[in-house]
Amino acid sequence: MTHEQLAAGLAPRLALLRALAVEQHVTRAADRLGVPQPTVSRWLASLSAELGTPVIVRNGRGVRLTKAGQILAEAAEQALTVLEAGCRRAIGEADPERGQVVLAFLHTMGGVRVPELLRAFRAQHPEVRFALEQAAHEEMLARVRAGDVDLALTAPLPADQPDLVCLPLYEQPLQLTVPTGHPLAGRRRVRLAELAGEQFVGMKAGYGLRRITDAMCERAGFLPVLAFEGEEVDTVRGLVAAGLGLALLPQSDTALNGVVELALTPPASRTIGLVWLAGVPLPPAAEMFRGFVANQ
Repeated sequence: MTHEQLAAGLAPRLALLRALAVEQHVTRAADRLGVPQPTVSRWLASLSAELGTPVIVRNGRGVRLTKAGQILAEAAEQALTVLEAGCRRAIGEADPERGQVVLAFLHTMGGVRVPELLRAFRAQHPEVRFALEQAAHEEMLARVRAGDVDLALTAPLPADQPDLVCLPLYEQPLQLTVPTGHPLAGRRRVRLAELAGEQFVGMKAGYGLRRITDAMCERAGFLPVLAFEGEEVDTVRGLVAAGLGLALLPQSDTALNGVVELALTPPASRTIGLVWLAGVPLPPAAEMFRGFVANQ
């Protein structure tokens, strides 16, 4: 059997391999796909026979993929990402104005910026639906790569990653947030290098703002010591108000209690932008939204 013949026969079974990689159980994989278990068992037996080697082996009450099965499952993941995106585009071609956009964005964008964008876009395209996700920076990029998310609104924008396309949108100022009783609270500006001996609070590793904070402090000649780590900017700001440390955060959109925001010298900011998967056309509704955001 040639590899072309194998690929042609494998197409209906790609989803099965991907499901087995996740579930590691034949019955659960069958349920996930809505396929009878005997059919799944026949597919696995015939595929193993065609390959000349098993694709799964028993593992306790479940199963695990063999090396050959893992190789095919990884190829299946890539192939189905493209295929599912194509299916969404094909459905959307019937009526792009009724399509769906899967948008991921930073937690810091959920207060004002994203709702404003959605309201303005929906005023022009009222039937377009949105599936919204908030996640850490690295998790968002992983979901874009997996095809689970159409567009990610994030920072910092990934550099030297050819599988991702970036569209810078605007610069968001970053400021030093200190408790109201801190000796620096009466200052208007502060140099980052002055903070080498201070204790910080900040976001957990994997969040874009944490990466930016670490990089800025390193350029200033020190590595920040984080007393506490959080997953929400509001939580980090609350930790600052409690006197547990200082933080580099985006300028707040609302009135603040217990903290003071100080400008940094030189001024600091982060580039907010859209990220999407290279080489895979966006569904029509997502393409419309990307164009809309780019023109704001």
